[in-house]
Amino acid sequence: MFRLKLPSRTLVLGERTLVMGVLNVTPDSFSDGGKFFDVERAVEHALTMECAGADLLDIGGESTRPGSAGISAKEELAHVLPVLRGLRGELKIPFSIDTQKSEVAEAALDAGAQIINDISGLKSDPHMAKVAARRGVPVILMHIRGEPRTMQERGFARDVIKDVAQGLRRSVAIARKAGVAKTQIILDPGIGFGKSFAQNYEVVQKLPQLAKLGYPLLVGTSRKGFLGATLTQDGKPAPPEKRIWGTAATVTASILYGAHIVRVHDVAEMVQVARVADCLLNPKQRPKN
Repeated sequence: MFRLKLPSRTLVLGERTLVMGVLNVTPDSFSDGGKFFDVERAVEHALTMECAGADLLDIGGESTRPGSAGISAKEELAHVLPVLRGLRGELKIPFSIDTQKSEVAEAALDAGAQIINDISGLKSDPHMAKVAARRGVPVILMHIRGEPRTMQERGFARDVIKDVAQGLRRSVAIARKAGVAKTQIILDPGIGFGKSFAQNYEVVQKLPQLAKLGYPLLVGTSRKGFLGATLTQDGKPAPPEKRIWGTAATVTASILYGAHIVRVHDVAEMVQVARVADCLLNPKQRPKN
């Protein structure tokens, strides 16, 4: 059992799986193609995900899809701050800011974010760890091999679990050196970030090995490319919106192998998946006759 201290509450991880809804406030997301780039639609979708049962939201203003080049902090803030202001007083569940930039993280925390989600694992911006420590918020440390622009072009690790574990240990060391409490760290193995399609399956399968690092695990398989490559249609990868059942399978597996939080696009459906998977793991979650 893990307990994360947020500014507004304490999150308990381990009683049941928490579902984190994804809100991409970008014009070029791989999963929704900028569908929620408009502020009003983004706010509406956030509230819809909350009503559908999301425990958390993850809000990001910069696409990190394979091949993406990144944007400035100014542009990223222009994407996310209007949405955060629109959600103030409306959204009841906590949300994280998905960013690699300390300037964006700081502004988002001022606007109501309660968690930092850094896909670089604190390696992109040397000030990010200090922000997390000073503000006392939980931080999600993700493993990435390379950077989004080139991560699927460079060579993959020979031993993906060893590579992920070593990378996450380095990120933890950065966080702890900056003063982030051990109890405020969540680890994400980075499905789809610098791994081959086969390696993504291996990472899910071997989550128990990563759990030995001693931190809660967040896993995000939702709609990702390895599922599209598996679920081919007419010889072509299935498009993101056609990967929901593949996502359901990997969400179930992630929970059974030890994930505490699952990051998903299709909240209503994956809440059902998580509830049933939790019943498989924990008899206390099962309905009584």
